[in-house]
Amino acid sequence: MSASTAGSGMTLVRGRPRDLGGFAVRRVLPEIGLRNVGPFVFVDEMGPARFPPGQGLRVRPHPHIGLATLTWLFKGAILHRDSLGICQEIRPGEVNWMTAGRGVVHSESTPPSLLAPGAPLHGIQVWVALPLEHEERDPAFQHVPAPAIPCREFPDARVTLIAGEAFDLRSPVATYSPLFYAQVDAVRGGPLPLPAEHAERAVYLIAGAARVGDTALAPGELLTLPAGELPPTHLDAGSRAMILGGAPLDAPRHLDWNFVSSRRERIAQAREDWQAERFPLVPGDEHERIPLP
Repeated sequence: MSASTAGSGMTLVRGRPRDLGGFAVRRVLPEIGLRNVGPFVFVDEMGPARFPPGQGLRVRPHPHIGLATLTWLFKGAILHRDSLGICQEIRPGEVNWMTAGRGVVHSESTPPSLLAPGAPLHGIQVWVALPLEHEERDPAFQHVPAPAIPCREFPDARVTLIAGEAFDLRSPVATYSPLFYAQVDAVRGGPLPLPAEHAERAVYLIAGAARVGDTALAPGELLTLPAGELPPTHLDAGSRAMILGGAPLDAPRHLDWNFVSSRRERIAQAREDWQAERFPLVPGDEHERIPLP
């Protein structure tokens, strides 16, 4: 499914299902006709799902370059391990922000404590392209606990600012370019809060119903907003939406498998390095890896 014009300078994308080895995700970005929104070059909704007893998420070690990943959960938990030696569990309301830079390897799995009863999982993972000056920076990892994530109450909704700056709030997540990423929960039906200060913005509906201008949104749909405008919006009571965006990319980006770069030759090098096993290992998860496709 490619992006379609929704009128008034807006573009509508319907997320499409993808099977990641027995676990379904909804791939939203990139899409034909919409490669990014600000620095956000990849959006996947994971679940909602519940694993059978004894089973869980298992994403074997795999590499990244040129980006930062952000994992945000609504239900369940994920155990993150990476080649920096980080072993960090993430639960709803917390942020795992991994800066790949010149190269990092990580794995994601259901924590062993949740395998026996069968774990739920529902969340969003996004990739943010690093600015040109930071594409080859040293890899890093940041975990931010839930109490440190800022929130703001509006008359009809609660906004949780996961990363960046908006609504006179600033997240402690260490981003490298102007952006915002927030969760909006409608307490009752009313306007969907939107920031005006970012050039590129989009709304992704998780649950419920929303309307932006004359366009109705269903769960699993993303709608870009016209630059510099705040179209009339409505979010139904009990609905949940993600809003995201930021400054335009400082150069076009190429995406190939798990690699993001402004230079095709850099991606070719990363592919060669992974094939030749020149990336570092993940301590505690050294014996498996996802092969180069």
